[in-house]
Amino acid sequence: MSTNSHQTNVHSNLSRREMLVKSGGGFGALALASLLGQTGSTDAASAAPSPLTSKLTHHAARAKSVIFLFMDGGPSHLDTFDPKPALDKLAGKPIPESFGRVITAMGEFDSPILPSKRKWKQHGESGLWVSDWLPHTAEVADELAVIRSCWTNGINHSGGICQMNTGSQFAGRPSLGSWVTYGLGTENENLPAYVVMQEGTGNVINGARNWGAGFMPAVYQGTKLEKQGEPFANLSPPSEIQEVQQRTELDFLAQLNQRHAAERQDNSDLEARIRSYELAFQMQSHAPEAVDLSRETAETQNLYGLDDPKTEAYGRHCLLARRLVERGVRFVQCYHGAGSKWDAHSKIEDNHTRMCGGMDKPVAGLIKDLRQRGLLDQTLVVWGGEFGRTPQSEKGDGRDHNPTGFTMWMAGGGVRSGQAYGTTDEVGLHAVEDRLHVHDIHSTVLHLMGIDHRKLVYLHKGRPERIDQNEGHAYKEIAS
Repeated sequence: MSTNSHQTNVHSNLSRREMLVKSGGGFGALALASLLGQTGSTDAASAAPSPLTSKLTHHAARAKSVIFLFMDGGPSHLDTFDPKPALDKLAGKPIPESFGRVITAMGEFDSPILPSKRKWKQHGESGLWVSDWLPHTAEVADELAVIRSCWTNGINHSGGICQMNTGSQFAGRPSLGSWVTYGLGTENENLPAYVVMQEGTGNVINGARNWGAGFMPAVYQGTKLEKQGEPFANLSPPSEIQEVQQRTELDFLAQLNQRHAAERQDNSDLEARIRSYELAFQMQSHAPEAVDLSRETAETQNLYGLDDPKTEAYGRHCLLARRLVERGVRFVQCYHGAGSKWDAHSKIEDNHTRMCGGMDKPVAGLIKDLRQRGLLDQTLVVWGGEFGRTPQSEKGDGRDHNPTGFTMWMAGGGVRSGQAYGTTDEVGLHAVEDRLHVHDIHSTVLHLMGIDHRKLVYLHKGRPERIDQNEGHAYKEIAS
């Protein structure tokens, strides 16, 4: 009786994978290894399928990758893509009484209308309006789908950036890039599926929260590319460590970590850390080539503005983004002006002249380069910030935060380009036609990538969670 009890106890401690290994001469483990497709592993029977394996889509995908160009601080739609002649007519006057009492995000009220000093022209065969602050972007006007009717709930930078990235003003939810990699995986497991770059001397408010995985396994979080030095931190091994020795050490470490993690299956950080070791090993061979811009021709480098100190930093990131999606990276986010540098509460002319001058050529260069390489159709480029700016002045020569109406644009990835979608009111304060909330923008990105946002579900604490928190709608009118 005691023997049977002991045998029962032993078998109850066996995992299903161990049972396959130890019974039937291990043939069950061989079948499992074949199903998992883990060829070349030193311990195929104990290896689990990668959560980043490329997955099927819900419908035909128009885009395979996303490059999100994030203008940190909130660019003025009224001075870039959404011309409002009424601003000149009402310059120096209060906002019309029909708008009621308007209080801006910073608590100002009764501020006079600030005119735009921009010169506007229609560009391309489509005739899209683009201001003289963006002469290079104007050259690719026919590739843009300009959405003039975006809105959000976040009135400050922390809440606005968090919502534009995660759908919520508050911490704890997965970022858009995490949802994309969770839903689609990656086509190159030798590089991170989700890469983040920050241009400028500062750091984006909220830091890693903006590219974190929230309640999802940590393996879906973004990997930050360093501003200086080696692109990925702690990637290169000491010179005295040989590859064979490192491989042996990693295999042994993986065995110990997997044994430790098997008893702590609710801790996703452990699984992410285990996979990060293996990814780092693979990246030692693949990442240096992927980020080596010296392999690009002088013509290509100049296209992105790498020959000009004003545009070199963001040009480098845009060129890296193209090289990464070219190699199967699923989601790349490039912050421009990290540290809210676009925030023009005063002296907007100086601020936006400088900020537009730093990103205009690199962004246009990215669109042109993707197009000439045949990558634009499969790469969705998204441009925008956490909100726009007000038509009223702040401090006499600046504009306040405006979450109720602003502009973003998309290019490539199957969008119907050369058109403007949605409208704001006569002074550009509120989105009024075809209004797209952040939830709608996220849902639209997923739609263009072949994912139905209503079917992309992650079960968290017994609750089915979706990127749009059950409030978004894919704006299918923008798809070609």
